[in-house]
Amino acid sequence: IRSGETIGIIGGTGSSKSSLVQLISRLYDATEGTVRVGGRDVREYTLESLMDQVSMVFQRVYLFHDTIENNIKFGCPDATHAQVVEAAKKACCHDFISALPEGYETVIGEGGATLSGGEKQRISIARVFLKDPAILILDEATSALDNETEMHIQQALTELSRGRTCIIVAHRLSTIKNADEIAVLAHGEILEKGTHQALMERGGAYAALYAYQFRPEDLV
Repeated sequence: IRSGETIGIIGGTGSSKSSLVQLISRLYDATEGTVRVGGRDVREYTLESLMDQVSMVFQRVYLFHDTIENNIKFGCPDATHAQVVEAAKKACCHDFISALPEGYETVIGEGGATLSGGEKQRISIARVFLKDPAILILDEATSALDNETEMHIQQALTELSRGRTCIIVAHRLSTIKNADEIAVLAHGEILEKGTHQALMERGGAYAALYAYQFRPEDLV
């Protein structure tokens, strides 16, 4: 993956999509071969220095029993309040935070129990804006959201991916259609890869999945 590229990864359940991106962040270590960042084996980095370069947004977000501001500052504890607010605005969550009784000082329940799924997701995106990593991994980040919430979050993610290497694990092909390259996985192997246009012309697994997701009856 070249620096600055956006790569889409799709595949069915059990195809190893999440395992692949977890190798990059060293949630797992490769038992064969190597994963390199900047030409260097990820196992040669300290975990702290690797995490300075990589941020992940997952489908399931975990927030702490603390203020919203401290939750946003989780990966960047020395950030100023002004920087937190700027990150929240980029992540489209400043307005709902400001409407809370104590704004950024509002304490949320363990796991973010007092917030909706979309609100928690936007706070997790604000964390990444604040951290400003070189490599961004989005693992099914919008798949559990309703269509309207997904639309707002997708706008934030589009802004977030600009200027950085972005790896997107997706179920909905609309979220990766414009990626520089798309890889289709099955049983831990890459079946095919290429741009959306090239894969559609090939008429293989990607084209079949795209045709299924965008059936004419669904577009009425």
